[in-house]
Formats: sequence, structure tokens, C-alpha cells
Amino acid sequence: MVDAHCRLCRHIQPFTSTAATCAACGGRQWLCHRELDQLTIAHIDCDAFYANVEKREHPEWRDKPLIVGGRQRGVVTTACYIARMFGVRSAMPMFEARARCPHALIVKPRMALYRDVGLEIRKAMRRLSPKIQPVSIDEAYVDLSDTQRLHGKPAFEVLMDFQDWVAEHLGLSLSIGLAHNKLLAKIASDLEKPRGFSVLGPSDGQAFLADKPVRILWGIGPSLASSLSRRGILKVGDLARFSEAELSRLFGSMGPRLAAYAQAEDPRKVRSREPTKSISAETTFYTDLSALEDLYPNLKRLAGRVASRAQRSSQAGWVVTIKLKTEDFQTFTRRQKLPQPTFDESTLLAMGETLLKREMGRGPFRLLGLGLSDFSDHGVEKTAAEASVLLKAPEPAWPPADQS
Repeated sequence: MVDAHCRLCRHIQPFTSTAATCAACGGRQWLCHRELDQLTIAHIDCDAFYANVEKREHPEWRDKPLIVGGRQRGVVTTACYIARMFGVRSAMPMFEARARCPHALIVKPRMALYRDVGLEIRKAMRRLSPKIQPVSIDEAYVDLSDTQRLHGKPAFEVLMDFQDWVAEHLGLSLSIGLAHNKLLAKIASDLEKPRGFSVLGPSDGQAFLADKPVRILWGIGPSLASSLSRRGILKVGDLARFSEAELSRLFGSMGPRLAAYAQAEDPRKVRSREPTKSISAETTFYTDLSALEDLYPNLKRLAGRVASRAQRSSQAGWVVTIKLKTEDFQTFTRRQKLPQPTFDESTLLAMGETLLKREMGRGPFRLLGLGLSDFSDHGVEKTAAEASVLLKAPEPAWPPADQS
């Protein structure tokens, strides 16, 4: 018989079914798996992060559908779970979101606020384990394989404590996936949102994946999925019928990884520092713009945002890219290599203006973006600006005093 751990009160009792009630508190939120004590790779993902931060700031919005994004044009940045019940999804055009949920509250993103809250959560995560790989401002992988002696309890108990602490002290909910590798941890964290905690282990990972579409696997986008489909590979179980050699012949360097994923294995390790590939910012205009004097102020603001982020992370880039979307929704990019790497705002603005002038005949435009990439291998010395950002959020009291 496998023990079931109540997520509400931590009572432990023999597992009978997910519908069973906790003998101590009457709840039905169980954590149960035959390999639970041995699993140490977690994926932590904040639930509808931007929307929930806004609801935390405005408690009166708690039971209302909320969309974060542009008010008229642009796309949905995120939507709360109430709005999602009406079919609203991230990256959906705002006009479609408003049609699906006309009574939703719509607020503009406040990225500085979200960044500060994200940093506060990440500081708390660092007390779980030194092995943390941020994926975005609101999610990260955590490897707790060497922390049981430090915490005096297995990884799943530490993670339950962390989930409760974030809810109580930061007023936010997050979902956790626990597994023996990153692939299954990420998939597990999506299974029971919001405030979920799901477990996939070596004993059941392959069986769980067998009937799932191949797009559930990390790194399989529309193009690769289409290529797999042409060969009759629609589900992960179909992929598992091919040998590594066959997949390598068909898909080159991606073959060994596909073979591992099909067996619910993942060679990727949790890396404490994931190299940044690019830094970018973009804006969608309320009305289409075709004159350089109208576009230039927007380009200047984007250059400031990109330069600020690059300076905080000490990233100097060789390549500047502009992104443009025309009035008929055609998107294209133009890029130019610089004579030396930079994160200087005036340099970014000058090169962005040069690239923009070359494309003025293709306007009017509804979107403008600016990016910096191909970062220097030698990097740049850390700046005071970076240090000030890292220290901006208050130090959270995690772990609780009685766990120190």
C-alpha cells in the first residue's frame, strides 16, 4: 500500500483513491506516488502570473475575469483562469478576446511590478537549492537532489512548504511538477493548474506519454510536428517504435533527443545559468504609423528598454534587429552586425533608425520591435545597475524560522 500525503494538512494515510477524504481535515488534495521520496527535479510555474499579481494588488477583482494586454490593439499578454473559461488565451488578438469575454476587465501590463515580484519569488527559490534554472520571470527548474540533509525532509515536502509559503506571504499561487528529469517535471506542472502539484516518475512516465500528441515534448514545434506527422508519428507512442538510429537518420542531431523523450528520459541537466540568446522589446500601435517622425519616438523608447535590460544582465551584443508588422499583418525582420558589441542606448537607436529608414516604403506599420543578440563571449563586467535590481526586492523570510 502506498502512502497518500494530504496537501492541506500534511496528514498521511494509506492511499485508496483520489476521491478519498483526508481523515484529519476532510480534504481531497493528495500527493501520492510509489517513487515520491526519490524524485528531486521540479518545475515551478506561477499561475497566470501577471493577472494574479494584478488581482493581488486589487482584491476587489478576485472573482472577475481579467485580461492583461493592450486595450484595443495588440494581443493578450495573459488572462486569469476565469477569463480562460470564456476561451481567452495568451497571444490571442485583443479584439477576439474582447468578443469572447466582453465583460472582462482589461489592464495594461506593468512589467516593472511583475519583475520585482518575480525577483522576490526567485530569491525564495534560491533557499530551496543552489541548482535553479530560470526559464522566465515566473517559472524555473529546481534540482533538489543534494538538499535532503540541508532541509531534513524529502524534496516533495520542501516543495509543498514552498507552495504554501508563496500563497501565504506573497498572495500568489503556483503549480509544481515533480519528476526525475526536466521533461516530465515540465509536463507535470501543467496537469492540475491552478495550484497543482503533480508527480511523474520513471515507472509511469513512458505509459503516461504514450497516447499524448508529440507536441507535448519539449522542442517539438509546428515544423517538426508536421515532419513527424508525414511519417505517421502523431503520438509519443508512435515515436517510441523507432530506434535512435532510425530517428537520427530521419531527423539528424535531434534524433537521439527524440529517442530519449519517447522513453520518458531527458539528458538535459538543470543549469544554474542559462545563456541569454537575445533581448528585445516591441510595441503595437493604436493606429497604423507610416511617418518616420511618428515611429522614431517609439523606437527610442524601445532602445531604452533593451539597453536597460542588457546593462542589468551585463550582456553586450553584436547584432541589432528590428521587427515590423504591416497593416495587413505581414511580419518581417531586418538585422545588422555592429563593428563591436554594445549595450549602449544611443548605438542601438542609431542602428535601429538606419534599419527602419530602409523599410519605410513598406508601411504603414502596426507593430515595431527592436532586439539585441549574438552576445559577446567575453561579456561585460557587472554593472552597479545590475546589482541594484537584484537587491531591489526585500529579502523574503524563507524558509520559515522553524525550518532554518
